[in-house]
Amino acid sequence: MAPETNIGSEGRHTERTVGGTTVVELYGEIDILAAHSLTVRLDGLTASLHPDVVVDLRAVSFIDPAGLTPLCRARNRIRRRHGRLRLVADSDRVLRVMGGAGLSDVFDVHDRLPGALAVAATEGPLPAAS
Repeated sequence: MAPETNIGSEGRHTERTVGGTTVVELYGEIDILAAHSLTVRLDGLTASLHPDVVVDLRAVSFIDPAGLTPLCRARNRIRRRHGRLRLVADSDRVLRVMGGAGLSDVFDVHDRLPGALAVAATEGPLPAAS
């Protein structure tokens, strides 16, 4: 298992690579205290051309609109770099906050990690970063 990294007072994450996809698993509270650290980490993961990232939110116990901001920024960066971003979320509380912020249809959301990873298999690999 990948080592955990703190991203705020109660939030933490792990990262691993599955195929060519970076999977970021978030845990705990993703709020204003975690937003800056999460933004910095996601900026690093989305700096190259054609990033392929899955953010797994299933272990998130709390998220607020400030916690969604780094995800929106990552989405925009990935789109500009012709990459892919998928979220994994099965919690009503997370999905409710996303819906309340008007983001339900903005992200490619899956309820299970295998479904999110299958997108890469279905769509094929992204072009190599140059």
